[in-house]
Amino acid sequence: MTDTLPQTMRALQVDAPNAPFTEVRLPLPMAGQGQALVRILASGVNPLDTKIRAGQAAHARQPLPAVLGIDLAGVVQAVGEGVVTFRPGDEVYGMAAGIGGAQGSLAEFAAVDAQLLALKPRTLSMREAAALPLAAITAWEGLVDQARLGAGETVLVQGGAGGVGHIAVQLARSRGARVFATASAAQAGVVAAWGATPIDHAGETVADYVQQHTGGQGFDVVFDSVGGAVLDASFQAVRRKGRVVSILGWGTHSLAPLSFRAASYSGVFTLLPLLTGKGRARHGEILQEVAALVEAGVLRPRVDERRFVLADAGEAHALVASGGAKGKVVVDLA
Repeated sequence: MTDTLPQTMRALQVDAPNAPFTEVRLPLPMAGQGQALVRILASGVNPLDTKIRAGQAAHARQPLPAVLGIDLAGVVQAVGEGVVTFRPGDEVYGMAAGIGGAQGSLAEFAAVDAQLLALKPRTLSMREAAALPLAAITAWEGLVDQARLGAGETVLVQGGAGGVGHIAVQLARSRGARVFATASAAQAGVVAAWGATPIDHAGETVADYVQQHTGGQGFDVVFDSVGGAVLDASFQAVRRKGRVVSILGWGTHSLAPLSFRAASYSGVFTLLPLLTGKGRARHGEILQEVAALVEAGVLRPRVDERRFVLADAGEAHALVASGGAKGKVVVDLA
């Protein structure tokens, strides 16, 4: 298939913090050892992408100028030496680009580490699949790999209507947990539709909802997708010897409430395999598991209905940065 491919491709580049996107023509990347060349048909936009563009995400190690975009869905065009899990024509998705100096997914093609990819869920469109990888991997690492969530346990998802939170709610439900989720009053219906009991974080104190839903004992697992004061509240909401997991535990916090409950805390840093090169195969394995849940009808991404093409990427970023998106925002490249 490689002889039918163009020699160059369209891509969007950001030259400096907060600079506009500039369309450029770049040489077509080649699939090196262990890599797959993917024709990108959809690029998911995450809050992290907007922070990288603003120069506020040093932990992502994506210096500008750069092509941004972390999540992708598309079709394999060629594979490099050593790749046996994919072949040209396979529809794939992954959190596989735009980190640690790697070219991002706001481009027509990318050569990516095949370990980071999985076959796209057959029941999802490319747009829907591109909305999943970062959120799904983050939720899985927190609830499954770290908290080791079991059937029958109680789970509190802090920020249950968010990009990661709504996936965490569904994932917890799929593992047989009783799920509760904080959200605004306006988002209560959205949270309930995913199968969680909504908790109005503005109208109820931690003590109130812990008493109401757990008889004052606390939740077995608290999954925090908000950070800051919400992580402090999570330490108060967990039960004795329970587990708190946070995807934004970057501040300074008192561990006293956690210690007095003999509970544990762990942080999730989903970018680590992309930055270090270690443990990348686990991302592909998680996405295989996620695809199975999607195809079983128990997990689905919430995607904002507004449509964006490559030329509209600036508008897509603005929508995500504003907090006004109703679901994950995706840029179509088809």
